[in-house]
Formats: sequence, structure tokens, C-alpha cells
Amino acid sequence: MTDVDPFGRGRVRRLFGLDRSGPKPRQTRSGEPLHPWTIPNFIGYLRLAGIPVFLVLAYSSGDGRSAAAATIYWLIAAGDYLDGFLARVTGQYSRMGALMDPFIDRLTVISGAVVCWSFELLPRWALLVLALRELVMLGLAEYGLRHGVDIAINWPGRIAVFWIMAGIFFAMVFAGWVPTAFLLFGLAMALIATVLYARDGIRGVRMQRSVENEG
Repeated sequence: MTDVDPFGRGRVRRLFGLDRSGPKPRQTRSGEPLHPWTIPNFIGYLRLAGIPVFLVLAYSSGDGRSAAAATIYWLIAAGDYLDGFLARVTGQYSRMGALMDPFIDRLTVISGAVVCWSFELLPRWALLVLALRELVMLGLAEYGLRHGVDIAINWPGRIAVFWIMAGIFFAMVFAGWVPTAFLLFGLAMALIATVLYARDGIRGVRMQRSVENEG
């Protein structure tokens, strides 16, 4: 029997980001042109522009709970999936998008965490751990860039972003244990992802040095 998918299920899974087993698109790799003017990158620019709007609305609310601020935050968070989906649909992959997307995700998480800290919408100890984790991730990203190594996003990291953003969003909508549970689960996945990122980054640098020494 041949391994044939007559209904194109594999293609659909890749289109919706459920199957990421293949190699990274060539346009996103280190050394490729930035290509900033693409449809997915335009979504990224809108997400970035929405963050200060979200902060103004949240801090104008008085208690951190604002339908307008929560809606803007949800749109920024949902844009994380939308720009990736559009890149896969249009084929408009770019180095700019590969660099910008995780940066905007990190900024979105941090801005939401700052609001939740200011109004005590979520446990501050968990938000502090989250902030420290983000600083570690920035350090890992800088380490990878300095050594010419791209650290691929892993599944725990993808899962973590969803649950953390969901926890922050719901904390701005209502009080209770649900937003905290979402945040803690996302934080646990984020810490697992960080360990894997560190392992992969160190391994990548060692492999690159080994290749350079052999050459």
C-alpha cells in the first residue's frame, strides 16, 4: 500500500498549523531578506499598534476590568494565529515575520501581565515568575542570534502562549479561580518550553562550533 492522503488531510492540518513537522520555510531562515511588506506582517504591525491602545484603555478603567481593553487584548492575541494562517495560505513567509511574531507575543504577554499586576487581577507571585521567564527567553533569543542559531518554537511553548493569554484575558473580564488556573497551567507549560529552548539552543551552538572546527 502507498501512503496516500486522497482527501488532503495532511495539507489541511498544515494549513491550520496542526502539523508543523516539516522544515521551516526557507524565507524565514537566518540570512534571508526581511521582506517586511507582506499581508501576515501587516497583521503583525496592527497587533503591535494595538498594545498601547490596550494599555490606555486598561489603565483608564479604574480597576483593570474593561470590556474595550479585554476586546483589544483578545484581538491582539488572536492575531498571533491569524498572521500564521495567512502566511500559510498566501505563502508570504518572511524573515521579518519570523523575528517579529515571537517578539509581539512576548510584548503582549508582558503588557497584559503589567495590567494584571497593577490591579491585582492575578497572583503577583505567578506574574513575577512569568516576567522572569520572559527575561530568560529574551536572553536565549539574543544568545541564539549572536551565535547564528535559530531556536525553533516547540509545542509546549505554543500551548503556553494560548493559556497565558487566556488567563490574562479572563482576568480582565471576571474575578474567580478560572483565570488563575489558566495562567498557572500556561506558566507550567512555559517553564517546560524554556528548558527545551535552552537545551536546543546550547545543542545548536555546539553543533555549529563542531562544523566550524571541522572546516
